[in-house]
This record gives sequence, structure tokens and C-alpha cells, in this order.
Amino acid sequence: MNVPHILLSGIVGSTAYGLAHAGSDVDRLGVFAVPTQRLHGLHPPRESHVGTDPDRTFHEAAKWCRLALGGNPSATELVWLADELYEVRTPLGDELIGIRASFLSARRVRAAYLGYATQQVRRLESRGDRDPSADVRRRTAKHARHLKRLCHQGLELYSTGQLTVRLEDPQEYRAFGERVAEHATVARSLLRYYENAFDEARCVLPQEPDEAAAESWLHRVRAHFYAPEAALTR
Repeated sequence: MNVPHILLSGIVGSTAYGLAHAGSDVDRLGVFAVPTQRLHGLHPPRESHVGTDPDRTFHEAAKWCRLALGGNPSATELVWLADELYEVRTPLGDELIGIRASFLSARRVRAAYLGYATQQVRRLESRGDRDPSADVRRRTAKHARHLKRLCHQGLELYSTGQLTVRLEDPQEYRAFGERVAEHATVARSLLRYYENAFDEARCVLPQEPDEAAAESWLHRVRAHFYAPEAALTR
């Protein structure tokens, strides 16, 4: 998968969280820019490129902005990675990292993180304890680990305005995954705990994100890539 004009990309997922094991895939996420002239054609260009082996997802700049403004956890983590996890950092990518707080808002962070967590709980409960196979147990434990991570990181963003992608104690999340693999009801208890924690937390985020900052950055991207296509490919 050849994606031109990558502005920012890095290693995300289990490796970034500190939850990877010897057989884990390495997930990559990035932002790219479509040459500005192509946005005015008859057929809109692709907004995402997704590939496997290796696992890579790249979103066009405008789509990434929409996802991040909506509180999407996967998009959000890209601009909060540790420096050593970035594989491509252009000046425009650095600018994006610099305005990362502009994408945050109380309502959308809470809705996105707890929303994804609720979906995970429902999947875990629908699976229940009916299938004792090793493969199902592994998948259940993995989904439970990420449920706990989503809740923890969402509350951190909501109450501090910061996101620590790498988990302080990965073993705590592994142990929780194993408990859920034994008893799926444990997941619902965790979700209720974090719902209450959000209710009681003092939120430091604005009610709405700073869309003007995102729009200004996107205009700089469009200006940078406004050139004849031949010049952009040289």
C-alpha cells in the first residue's frame, strides 16, 4: 500500500500501550494529504487507506480532523504518542501535535470513550461464558484489556486534558482481561465504576472543541499542497 504525502504516522495499538506480546501485530496509524487540486474533481479521492500485513491505517487530513474533533480514541492517540513511536513527522505533522488540545471537548470525549467502552461490554456480555475455547478466551481477554484502557484514558483526558498512551501498569490490564475471560459480568461492573467516575470528576475540557484551530491547520495543508500534480510527484 503506497500512500503519498504522509504528514504524520506512528506505531499505535498494543505496542504503544505496553500490552504487546511476542505474537502481537504492530499497528500503524497516519495522516496524509490529498493534493488540493484533486479535491475539486468530479470524483472525490479516497479518504482512508487500510492495509494488513503489516496493519496500517491512514486517514486524509480532513477526515482525521473530523474523527479527532468527534473524540475518536484511535485518531486522538496519534497526536499523543511518545516521540520514539513516530515514524514520520513533517512540519505540518508537528503543527498538528502542537494543536492537539484544540480537538478535545468535554461532551465528545466522554461520549466517545464511554460509548466505545459500552460497545465493548455489550460484545463481551453477548459472548458470555458459553464458549470455553482457548481462542475465544484470548479474544475476550484482549477486548477486556482494551475496555479498561479506554475507560482509564478517557477519564484522564476528561479530568486533566492530557493523554498518557503508554499504560503505567500493563499487568493490571492483563489481569483484568483474564478475570473477564472467566466471568463476563466483571466488565459491566468496571463500566459502571467509570461512569460514576466521569460524573464525579472535575472536567478541565471546554464544552466544544476549537474547530477554528483545526480549520486553520487544514487550510495550511491545502495551501502547501496546492500545486500542479506533476510538481507534487517529483
